[in-house]
This record gives sequence, C-alpha cells and structure tokens, in this order.
Amino acid sequence: MVQTLYLMRHGQTLFNQQGKMQGWCDSPLTELGKQQARAAAEYFTDIPLGSAYSSTSERTSDTLELITDLPYQRIKGLKEWNFGAMEGEHDYLIPPLPYDDFFVDFGGEGEEPFRKRVAATILDLMKKEKHEHVLMVSHGACCRQFISTWAHTSDLAHSGRLGNCCILKFEFSDDTFRLLEINDPNKN
Repeated sequence: MVQTLYLMRHGQTLFNQQGKMQGWCDSPLTELGKQQARAAAEYFTDIPLGSAYSSTSERTSDTLELITDLPYQRIKGLKEWNFGAMEGEHDYLIPPLPYDDFFVDFGGEGEEPFRKRVAATILDLMKKEKHEHVLMVSHGACCRQFISTWAHTSDLAHSGRLGNCCILKFEFSDDTFRLLEINDPNKN
C-alpha cells in the first residue's frame, strides 16, 4: 500500500514571536499560531486522516488538536533539536543556518544524531501504520532534517526556514519517502 505522510510544523509560539530558541523547552501558541493551525485544518478538509502523532511538546499537540479531533500519540522521537544551554536564548546568539554541531558545546544535540533520531522515528511509525493518510505535527528543524534525509528521492527542494504550520506531503512506499508538496501558508 502506498501511504501519505503529512509532516507539519507547529503554529507560531510566544518564543517564535520573541525571537528565542525553542527546542526541548516550550512556550504556548500565540493567537496567530492558533489561527495558523485552524487555517491548516482547512487543508485537511477532504483528506481522510486515519491517524495522528505529535511530539511531546505542548506546542505541537495544541496545534494538532486545532487541526483534527482524531485521537493521537505523543512521540518523544518527534521532539525538536535539543539546543542545550541555548534553550530560551535569543536567536541572534546563534550562527546562521546550517547549525551543524554548534549546540554540542552547549550540551545540546549534534546535527547527525538529531537527523537520525527524527528519520528513524518517522520510518518506524510509518512501517507500523495501517492507515493510508497519516498526520505528524513536529518542529521546524525536524521537518528540515527529514527533507534533507530524503532529498535524494525527491525532485522538490526547499531551503531556509519552514514557516509555522508548513505542511510537507510525502509519499511512503517500500520504506522510502518522496516529498510531493510543500504547503507553506507564510509563502502563499
């Protein structure tokens, strides 16, 4: 069976608004973030979602709950990059993308272990999944790293940051993902 994965970033949070690093720490959705999630729900109106997952961060589960009434699982492997001591600090203190292993010196995750964690988690979930259409709400860097992991199978490319509530549509078949569509409400 060919399945479809909809991997998306959470809505805007207070820390996003304030320009602060937010990996494993959490902050609430702003009113704009809630509006973004409700707008993203319209994308799924005619898609028969069978199951849903979010990271264990409240910003992702709150986003998911504004999109669908489906019961869902919170999964630790879908958590954002661990920024270590840089959590909650202002964005201007970090280098421009790509971050590589910048956060390791601050007690955070290296890029390669982070990428492998996200890719392995999503692959494992999809291999066990019985539904045709699956929603996973995660984080910006998680989505970017997953795009990078499967760039070799996709004709579609994306560079830079992904907007809040950006939806990535992947085809999944034979343990392989292929990026089909990027729906970024901030670019429309």
